[in-house]
Amino acid sequence: MSGASPDASLTQDESFVATSHKGLTHPLGRFAPEPGTLHRLDGGVRWARIELPGSLGHINCWVLDDDGGAAIVDTGLNLPDCRANWEAILAGELAGVEITRIVCTHLHPDHIGLAGWLAKRFDARIWMTRGEWLTAQMLRADARDTVPDDVNAMRHAAGWSAAQIEAAAAEGWGRMRSIVHRLPMSYRRIQDGETLSFGGETWRVVTGCGHSPEHACLLNERAGVLIAGDQVLPRISSNVSLGITEPEGNPLGDWLASIEKLLGLSDDLLVLPAHGEPFRGLHARLKALRGEHLARLDELCEFLVEPRRAIDCFGCLFSREIKDDVLAMATGEALSHLRYLEVSGRSVREVRDGIAWYRAT
Repeated sequence: MSGASPDASLTQDESFVATSHKGLTHPLGRFAPEPGTLHRLDGGVRWARIELPGSLGHINCWVLDDDGGAAIVDTGLNLPDCRANWEAILAGELAGVEITRIVCTHLHPDHIGLAGWLAKRFDARIWMTRGEWLTAQMLRADARDTVPDDVNAMRHAAGWSAAQIEAAAAEGWGRMRSIVHRLPMSYRRIQDGETLSFGGETWRVVTGCGHSPEHACLLNERAGVLIAGDQVLPRISSNVSLGITEPEGNPLGDWLASIEKLLGLSDDLLVLPAHGEPFRGLHARLKALRGEHLARLDELCEFLVEPRRAIDCFGCLFSREIKDDVLAMATGEALSHLRYLEVSGRSVREVRDGIAWYRAT
């Protein structure tokens, strides 16, 4: 349910299964710029690493040379450490440089948390896809204090105990507002296939779905560079969850379709991910991600020889114990896999006393 819940899981964007990184090369090794500094790459790109709390510890943001100044791609959270990293950059290597626009790959708080802060500071427009922008605005505006009844019902249907539902409810529902700065009313829409010009370099928008509604990657074919956001990560699998905003959706189906789409790009690209180090080997990574999910689906289908709830499937899907601190995120991922099997006709769902039971066909 992390697609809708403004809790810590949205700041992590990772699944619980480490995935294969065979076939990948890292031209810069394990190098990363120090927080508060920039490192120049090809294609008019500079790399900033912004500190994050939690297991990931960072997000990679990108500064693109632009006419009249520089554009920022992704921002970090609206937290003091993230703002301090940007303050150091803006007072250092970007001192006196006008920020022309802020591009956000998708709506998750580690990507848009400071977009409104930067936009207000520089009177700059935020550029996003419509699906990401509208969902971000809705989630922040609806960051109520109490957990919505339909979320509690969804958790009950997944097999949560009354104590787990009560404990989660005590944590509230309003964190999105605290870690995402208020967004302006207007934005600049970007769309799949659109070409954008940054400082004489041409970047094409390539969208994907599943991890978020309409995630935008940026492709510079001349320089052979792909700003991938969370759509392709080198060492972890992006979280793909079924959320309360679209409970009859099929995010894992969207994710697998996006992998097929991205396999149509050149395999020689330097991939700039939101987490981890830049790498080459796009096709190997995409095939590993696809293979992992397909294998998990097959194992899950075998496990459903008897009716199971979502929480019963954790051991089949994840390599770690699922405790209450990651229960919502694990439930979202389990539901996305169960929903995929249901949509593809490999399982059926029966609701009894408000609890959903899944059985292989």
